[in-house]
Order: sequence, then C-alpha cells, then structure tokens
Amino acid sequence: MSKMNANQHRKSMLNSAIVMNAVKESFLKLNPVVMMKNPVMFVVEAGTLVVLLMTVFPGYFGTENSVGFNFTVFVILLFTVLFANFAEALAEGRGKAQADSLKKTKQEITANKIVNNGSGIKVVPSTELRKGDLVVVSQGEMIPGDGEVIEGLASVDESAITGESAPVIKEAGGDFSSVTGGTRVVSDKIKVRITSDPGESFIDRMISLVEGAKRQKTPNELALNTLLTSLTLIFLIVVVTLAPIAGYLEIRLEIPVLIALLVCLIPTTIGGLLSAIGIAGMDRVTQFNVLAMSGKAVEAAGDINTMILDKTGTITYGNRMASDMLPIGSERIEDLAGWAAVSSIKDETPEGRSVLEWMKKQGLSYDEALGEGGEFIEFKAETRMSGIDLADGRKVRKGAVDAVKQWVIAQGGIIPADLESRSNAIASEGGTPLAVAVDQRLYGLIYLKDTVKPGMKERFEELRRMGIKTIMCTGDNPLTAATIAREAGVDDFIAESKPEDKIAVIRREQAEGKLVAMTGDGTNDAPALAQADVGLAMNSGTVAAKEAANMVDLDSDPSKIIEVVAIGKQLLMTRGALTTFSIANDVAKYFAIIPAMFTLAIPQMEALNIMRLGSPMSAILSALLFNAIIIPLLIPLAMKGVAYKPMTASRLLSRNIVVYGLGGVIVPFIGIKLIDLIVNVWM
Repeated sequence: MSKMNANQHRKSMLNSAIVMNAVKESFLKLNPVVMMKNPVMFVVEAGTLVVLLMTVFPGYFGTENSVGFNFTVFVILLFTVLFANFAEALAEGRGKAQADSLKKTKQEITANKIVNNGSGIKVVPSTELRKGDLVVVSQGEMIPGDGEVIEGLASVDESAITGESAPVIKEAGGDFSSVTGGTRVVSDKIKVRITSDPGESFIDRMISLVEGAKRQKTPNELALNTLLTSLTLIFLIVVVTLAPIAGYLEIRLEIPVLIALLVCLIPTTIGGLLSAIGIAGMDRVTQFNVLAMSGKAVEAAGDINTMILDKTGTITYGNRMASDMLPIGSERIEDLAGWAAVSSIKDETPEGRSVLEWMKKQGLSYDEALGEGGEFIEFKAETRMSGIDLADGRKVRKGAVDAVKQWVIAQGGIIPADLESRSNAIASEGGTPLAVAVDQRLYGLIYLKDTVKPGMKERFEELRRMGIKTIMCTGDNPLTAATIAREAGVDDFIAESKPEDKIAVIRREQAEGKLVAMTGDGTNDAPALAQADVGLAMNSGTVAAKEAANMVDLDSDPSKIIEVVAIGKQLLMTRGALTTFSIANDVAKYFAIIPAMFTLAIPQMEALNIMRLGSPMSAILSALLFNAIIIPLLIPLAMKGVAYKPMTASRLLSRNIVVYGLGGVIVPFIGIKLIDLIVNVWM
C-alpha cells in the first residue's frame, strides 16, 4: 500500500458505519454521568428534563395552556444536546476506526527467541517477549516487537505502520537500528533486542492515542472549559434572578421561556463542539503519520518560535556516500581508487560500501586478492581511522584527514603540499574528506557527500513565513556546516556541536520566553529532544531518541514538523474561532429573545426588536432552533479545522475577529429572521 493510498484510506474513514455508530452514541451519551463532564451541555440536558416534565405533567405545573409550546421547546433542546453528543461521537468514531485498522497489525506473531545463552532458538508467541529478550528474524517473517538491531542488516517493509511501500534498510549500530513490531523483514536476517514489554509497544501507544475516548484534555482546553463553565454559572444566576425581578414588574415568565433564554445565552455552540475539536486535532496529526504522545505537544507546536534541527538524517539523508576521488601530489586516480577499495573490502559501514559502489559505477578495478588473509582494522573514535593490514606487511588506512596525516608522519612519510587545500575545497562544498594512505605514502582523498533532502529550502522558507526561526546543529566543521546551512536555507547553524550544545541552545531560547521544537534521530539527540517543548523523533532513528521525544514521525521526514506546527496552529485557531463565533452568537440571540419577553409589558423594549420578529413565541422558538441547528452545521469545520495560511499572529487574529467575530453576529441575525418567517407560517 503506497503512502498516498494510506492517507486516502485514513481520510475516507468518515463512512456510513461511523455516522450510524455516532448517532447511536449520541443517545448513549445522554447518561447524566457522561454529560457532567461537559458542564455547559449538562445544564442544557437538565433544562430539557425540566421542560419534559412540564410537558408530560402540565396539570401539576399549571401549564395546561402551553403544552404545545413546551413540547416544541423540549424537542429543540433534546436535539441541541444530541447534536453536541453527535459531534463528539463522530470525532471519536474516526479515532476508533483508525485504532481498529492498527489493531489488525497486532495479529498473533511467533518469535524465534534466543535461549540457553545464545545456543538455542525457541519459538514463542510475541506476547511472551519481554524487554531485553533477543530474537532472530529472517526473510519473510514479522518482527515480533519493538526493538533495535544488534547484529546483521536487512530490508524491512514498514508499510503496515507508515503506509510507505518502499522497504527501508535496518542495520546494527548507528541511527538506523530501530525496528517496529508488526513490520516484515523482506530480505536477509537480523538479530533484534526487544525494547518494550507487552502493551507498551509503538502500535499499542498509537491505538491508545487515536481512540479519542481515552484522550486527556490539554491545559488550553481545560482553561477554556473553566471559562465556559464560569459563563454558564453567571448566566444561570442571571436567569434565576430574572424571574422574581419580572414578577415585581408584573411580568409572568414561564419556566420553559426562562430555560430557552438560558440555553440561548450560555455558550452552547462551543460547549457542544469543544471536545470534538480536540479529538479531531489529534486525528489530523495521525493522518500525517505522526504519533503524538499527548495533546499538549500538538498545542505547543502551534506556538513554536524556534526550531532546532539535527543535520545528519534530518536535513540530510544521513548516509555519507563516496561521490568522487581526488588524488594529491603526483598520484593517479586509479591508484587512489584501488587502495581506497582495498581498505573498504571488509568495511561494512555505509561509507565503506559506497566506495566499492563508486568503483563499479566508474568502471574502475582493483586487486581483491590483496585483501585475502589481511587483518581488518575497525574504525574507532580514538583513532578516527579504519583499514586493513595486508598479509605482505603493508598497512592501508582510510579516515579523517588530520588523523591519517599524523599516522603517515609517524610512519616517516611526507605530506603533499596540496592536501590541505584539497580537503578544504571538499569541506567548503559541504562534503567530508577521507584521506587514503599506504604506509608512508598518502594517495589522496575520498569525497563523501551527505545530500540535503529535496524541497528542504522551500519548507524552511515556509517556516520563516510562519515566524519560526530555524537553527541547524551539526558536528561538522564550520566550513561544511555553512555550506549545508546555505544549501538547506536555515536561518542559523551551530558547527561542531555536542549533545550539551544542543541543550544549551534550547535552554537559551526558552529563557527568552520562546517555545522550542527539536527534530532528531540519533541517541545523541535524545537529551535535546527531552528538553524541547516539542520533540519530534524520526521513526528511522534510535529507540533512545523516540523515547525522549513527545512526537514520532513514522515517515522519518524532518520537514513534517511544518505540518505538525500548522496542525497545532489550526487546532488553537479552530478553538478560538468557534469560541468567538459562539459568544458573538449570544449577542444576536439577546436581541431576539429579550425584546420578545418584555415588549408586551414594557413597550419601550420594542426599540431593541431590530429583527422585527413575528411574535414573542416565534422569536423564542426561532432563537432556540437556530441555537440547535448551528451545532451540526459547524461540525465539518470542527472536524476539518479552520484553514491555516502562514502569516504573523497579529494578522491571524485580525482575520479571525473579522470572519468569526463579525460573522458570529451577522449570521444569527439572518438565520433567526429566516427561521422566524417559517415558524410564523407554521404557528
């Protein structure tokens, strides 16, 4: 299944089955225990129950003459509550549909567990595996649980998780050793150390996330909920005290009329849609193949000021590949390439393999027999070199220029004059030079190039328009770092950075009151990912990076942070826009109901009846009907979110005040008037 098809599948999850289930859930959610979690709609439900009792027992309440009106009010209030429940159930239904599709990947998988101190293999169900267990996974087998490759190299099909059909290479060591349970090995064989216990795997966390019923409310959502509850309480006090005040003026206000007034004045629109907005926001994140550990991380993404990006594997592909050979002094490229190949015969690193691949592409040959019987020298951080000691006594070395240079000098060799200029030229172009030497003789340089991922410059320009500053952190030298930064289009860079340098940058930005996002994929990125307000780890990265972050990108695309930021902003904007619209609605409904209630007793109130509604009863019913109808009409907007375009916060605020503030006043005036015309005909 291609990534496009996977995304289309996710977006098409709003089907008839989900809608029908949401209708059923709308009635089940009428349970007062459930409704109490939403104070605004709980008040509406309580009012609905009171009006129902007055309709069923009119003699007891002395409302025999207004049974028809009471019944109409009851029906409208009931649908108001049901529409609010439907919005939440619909959002939850999409999440549960995604969870069901993920659960299909959690089929019972058997695992080849290594037992008896590595001397035997025991086939066990994957559910019996525990953190630290070792398993062997061969071609065609499913990886039984989250883990990291500790031996071997294999091509892995991750389409069940990411939707990307192209297999990815996983190998021991480095930043591409992490594997996910439920994915399939396409070729070769690997030994995997399990890193999660049952119920704690990657898929388990995704299922828990997308099942909206288990979603915890974010701080922003809790604050808004508190505000809505406070407004509801204030209007409740106002309406309760209105009855005795009206009685003093010899105006008789029926309880259903007071309940209708209360429902129209409290922020029912945003109260009914608030939960759906939050659930839908999390749903949109998963549609982009991003696993967010909490809603708080998504909201924080919407307020990001600074973004710290690791270079290797994030801005660039990460695997430095041989792209050229540069002989120095009087050496020939054929000799340089030959010795470079000999030094790479037993080198299983991506760099080593790329040297042999470059030789094939160039049609150059080398003497493979030279490597037979030789002792391979692995790369070490202390020596910064690798190579081979040949059977005839010669020593071949390949590694960092200064390290190989010192090694040649120690052997009694002479360094060609153009070594430094040639290596600086490679570094200035964003490449990494590797020197190749045999005993006392330095033959030249291998030009390793880490390519910037396509489209990065345009993506960073988009971030700039959002007002987000981008900083690239890399362990490369300043020349290489400057070239990559210029090619990628980031605002700033930090060269030769260590893990503590990344944390220092994040803390410095945070000390200035800024929210910081960090993307990375390596173990050395883990501390910075944990420190950042939003940490986005690449799925192709290490287990440590993914555990430290509060978001994981399943596609391992660092530019995905732009979508995450946009979704975060969209979530905040949608909540703010609908809150503005809801409160603005109340202003218009005030002009509909208040004059209708008091005009007969106080003729001067007619001046406020600017809508010129037909009668007091039709005005109340029209306002109540509009209040109910507007909720389902706004469900698509709550689910999809307010359209976001990169612009400054002040421009966004101005636009939304005009569109949703002014629109929130105008739309009810038009809507209530049209409904009133119909109600008058009906009455």
